[in-house]
Amino acid sequence: MMLDAPLTPLWPSEHPDPTAESGQVLLRVRACGVCRTDLHIVDGELPKPKLPLIPGHQIVGEVVDGGERFSPGARVGVPWLGWTCGECRFCRSGRENLCDRARFTGYDVDGGYAELVVADERYCFALPEGYADDEAAPLLCAGLIGYRSLRLAGDAERVGLYGFGASAHIVCQVAVWQGRRVFAGTRAGDDETQAFARSLGAAWAGDALGGPPEELDAVILFAPAGELVPAALHHVRKGGSVVCAGIHMSDIPSFPYEILWGERVLRSVANLTRADGDEFLELAPAIPVRTEVETFPLEDANEALDRLRRGALRGAAVLLP
Repeated sequence: MMLDAPLTPLWPSEHPDPTAESGQVLLRVRACGVCRTDLHIVDGELPKPKLPLIPGHQIVGEVVDGGERFSPGARVGVPWLGWTCGECRFCRSGRENLCDRARFTGYDVDGGYAELVVADERYCFALPEGYADDEAAPLLCAGLIGYRSLRLAGDAERVGLYGFGASAHIVCQVAVWQGRRVFAGTRAGDDETQAFARSLGAAWAGDALGGPPEELDAVILFAPAGELVPAALHHVRKGGSVVCAGIHMSDIPSFPYEILWGERVLRSVANLTRADGDEFLELAPAIPVRTEVETFPLEDANEALDRLRRGALRGAAVLLP
């Protein structure tokens, strides 16, 4: 499914089979998760994607050919981070997620909204057993970014998750397993999503703008809504943190300094590292994390993106070739 230009529908296109170059693997795509980042690319909110482009970066694939790390037939996962230089100050200090020359799957290189894809074998993950292909796909971005965001929230005991979609429904399970108390923030009146959050162990679920009935240690924002930033700062204690987990957010409105004062921290999360992936994919089956997915045929990618755009999904959407 090909994107020719932002703000246009994806269209089904035929291409010659890709071939793996040195250091790459050729994968037969078994499932590909639909991420809000894909939506930001399609909607023109992220600048300068490769065009034309095959989106998709939560890829579960079967090795067909190439590489040395994996045998043919092995099941591997391909995440957003597709390549880094290994030489810059960020790469050399364990922060490859900030590499200035990084290439991203389904943005700088073609991704998994396809039947076949090539990927740098160094940035592929072995996937844990016990997950069907569609269940494993959301772990590769929704899970990884959620996990990194939770780590950057520190040792917060009372954690707000605002925007309870694909990432939040995974990280909620991790946080509850760690003994934290989760407070799920949704749109006002979204009773179905609030009930879903409580079913996963959230201690409270309600209107994110209005906030929970008690002060929080940290809030992780998954919704790309800038107006939630001042609200979250109001909801965290002194010394607490607000973590913005998305790659894009609407403009943050001005707010009084007093809601930041008291050594509150406002920070973003950028991409992921391979160490994040190794750690989370080892942890997920131990909890065990269970993903709620709705599957779509590959040719229905536009419908899946529109459902995500309208907030009409429970959990994660996954495309199946």
